[in-house]
Amino acid sequence: MAIIDKILSVNDRTPAEIAKALASRVKARRLEMNLTQEGMCRRSGVNLSSYRRFERAGLISLESLIRIALAIGQDSGFDQLFSQRKYSSIDDVIRQSSKPKKRGMRNE
Repeated sequence: MAIIDKILSVNDRTPAEIAKALASRVKARRLEMNLTQEGMCRRSGVNLSSYRRFERAGLISLESLIRIALAIGQDSGFDQLFSQRKYSSIDDVIRQSSKPKKRGMRNE
């Protein structure tokens, strides 16, 4: 498999696949910390049934996900999420206006 195919395959994941992969990584961190699901819930303040659903299906509220990240010391990644625009060419960088937009123009 070529490198470009690997890059494209990462971008082809569904939201459910991304959520399940995230839940799997959280579970791995929990186990590294030698915590039970109940221990994680006590530490994070997340309801046990919500946490179990997260590990099983990847479904959780954003607030609960942040609580879990804080509990296991993995909250720094949230600062990088959506922080910078990704440019596809130097022309995009040049066209970038100095004033931040307040409203979008497309309804796609």
